[in-house]
Amino acid sequence: MQPPYADRFDTSAGRLPMTHYLAQLRHVGRHFDVATGARDDARNFSPLAEVYTGRDGALERYACHVAEVIGTEEPRVAASTLHLGLVARLASLTLGSAALGGAVPDLRPEALHWRAPGGVVHLWLPELRELPAEKGLSENVRQTFAAHLVQLDAVVHRLWKLSPQVMRGNAGSAVAGAVRVLGREYPEAGRRAARLAATLLPREPLAGAGEFSLSGETLAFVRNNCCLYYRVRGAGTCGDCVLRDHRRTREPAA
Repeated sequence: MQPPYADRFDTSAGRLPMTHYLAQLRHVGRHFDVATGARDDARNFSPLAEVYTGRDGALERYACHVAEVIGTEEPRVAASTLHLGLVARLASLTLGSAALGGAVPDLRPEALHWRAPGGVVHLWLPELRELPAEKGLSENVRQTFAAHLVQLDAVVHRLWKLSPQVMRGNAGSAVAGAVRVLGREYPEAGRRAARLAATLLPREPLAGAGEFSLSGETLAFVRNNCCLYYRVRGAGTCGDCVLRDHRRTREPAA
């Protein structure tokens, strides 16, 4: 059973088109940015469903770029950083759209396109459609997120043997991070996103990602594992890492 605060906000009355809210999300940061509509360079993009199959070695090339940027010779560390970055984009778009616009775009792997020229990720929706509202915002967010994680986790594990537990922690961290960043720019939407996140974290595909609490409308999260970034020379641990002794003084996600 979902908590009573799952979908207790309603932004549907007089709601503006989703294009308006996606434009607002772009101001939050690059993780909240997705292009829409026709474009001249469409041939350079691939549906994420195809990228997840390992088509053309796109993920391997991107992982090499990530390894170079962060300065690691450990493929698993680069793979985890790649995974966390892409999942953060997905969490930001789904939660951000739901919390700010009151609806979730059709971001299924077959609909959302990807390219990474020079290692810079661009996301594109050729057709902007909203998911049906009947299931509710939290379920639309959960199903969209799950559709990506099933495929992305499978290919990352196959290529780099990254632990499923690490990837689950990455996903939980991405959700909490999206809430925190959104709330800085749009406080009310951040509070809505916190309530949505609290319905997602105890359920698949995020169950077991970490410990969380919702105090008022503030979400706190500590993951149950480490993303491996601490293995990069000169790097420390992230704010929600299990390796940090801060369970008594958790840093709020929003």
